[in-house]
Amino acid sequence: MNDKVVMPLWTFCLFIVVMNTTMFNVSLPTIIQDLHISADLGSWVISGYSIGYALSTVIYSRLSDLVPIRKLLTIGLTTLGLASVTGLFAHSFNVLLITRIMQSAGAGVMAGLGLVLASRYVPLARRGASIAMISAGSAMAFGLGPIAGGLISQYLGWNGLFGITCLVLLVLPVLLYLLPKEQPKAAAFDLYGALLTVINAGSLLVAVTSKSYIWLAGSVVSFGIHAVHLRQARNSFINPELLRMSGYLKLTAIGFSILVLNLGNLFLMPLALASVYHQSALMIGLFIAPGAILSAFLTRFVGRWIDRYGNLRFLLIGHGVLAAVMATFALSLSASPFVLLFGYLCFSPAFSATMASLNNEASGILPRTWIGSGMGLLQLIQFFGGSVSVAVCGLLLHAQREGVPSSAYKHVYGLLLAVSLCSLGLVLFYRRSRGPGLKRNGANDVSET
Repeated sequence: MNDKVVMPLWTFCLFIVVMNTTMFNVSLPTIIQDLHISADLGSWVISGYSIGYALSTVIYSRLSDLVPIRKLLTIGLTTLGLASVTGLFAHSFNVLLITRIMQSAGAGVMAGLGLVLASRYVPLARRGASIAMISAGSAMAFGLGPIAGGLISQYLGWNGLFGITCLVLLVLPVLLYLLPKEQPKAAAFDLYGALLTVINAGSLLVAVTSKSYIWLAGSVVSFGIHAVHLRQARNSFINPELLRMSGYLKLTAIGFSILVLNLGNLFLMPLALASVYHQSALMIGLFIAPGAILSAFLTRFVGRWIDRYGNLRFLLIGHGVLAAVMATFALSLSASPFVLLFGYLCFSPAFSATMASLNNEASGILPRTWIGSGMGLLQLIQFFGGSVSVAVCGLLLHAQREGVPSSAYKHVYGLLLAVSLCSLGLVLFYRRSRGPGLKRNGANDVSET
């Protein structure tokens, strides 16, 4: 596989997919008004996509151990593309919601298989650069999504947002031509375990977002049933051996924390700029864009540095920068809107470097046969952390709605600062347990192709 061509194309598709999660944020008020629905109902346009995206990501990753990547990519991008075409003509809430859920069912293939592809077919000497490219593409999409969403909605209407994701249908034939041909593996797929995983994550996310004890109780029961299933099933959807890998569990906790910081910050920044500094949607996007662009520009250098100097060094450096930015926001957010601008200029590249280092480290400690299940579960936990972060930050702001807005945001950023420091402690703990002389477990290095 020519990874120097495939990985940029893959990153382009991932950029479109991830941007699709943020483009609709700025258009949600217009959607609510046009379709005559409540704000609570309209929020499912965002949360429904996020939940489906997280779950489909881990399913595609797990299936990659059994089904060729080319076949999974065809299913995923075709589903995403056809759903996007349907969305161009959606004029009712039911059709819109179904379309968004179908989009998420296909979109997870890009995130779910990107790291699998890099781990299997990119030589170890260049793998860090490839994973850094993927991380930077995601970071840039998060930053540019609000700008693209605002411009498209203003001139083409919110239906025009679906036109962006239709582009994946043009890239699909090229990727199918370039991707390596794999032989399907004879193995059983744990459908019951996959359904339990969907129920586990979905019910817990709904419990958090709706503050429902009934959903929480149902989620706890589903986790209990899944625990029994893991003890009894063979070739279960969630590989139980992963839960016995101390290093892997530490990395999943770190990944959870990093996405809490990233999506929490991306949720808070636009709101703070609007409520504290009264910025328009377009100006909010312009405040976020420079950090995303800088992150993308630094991709090639960060990837090389990770390959040269190692993952743990950049995990530590990245966490230090993230914690410094959270501390700055918690202490000085009300000083000027440019505090947020310059803070995100540091935050976005640090997030991309940290995620690239984390994913590269995880791909190295996993045996080759566990890559799909291991990286899929890692990403599911990461996305779940981001979803929980948005819900909790929203609840905390709502609880402080009677107070001074700037103080409310400072308090929430103080909580994110605590999360960043805890995550830094986990990195130090992982570094000590790993040791400089410990060999990585993954026999997944590939030769130059």
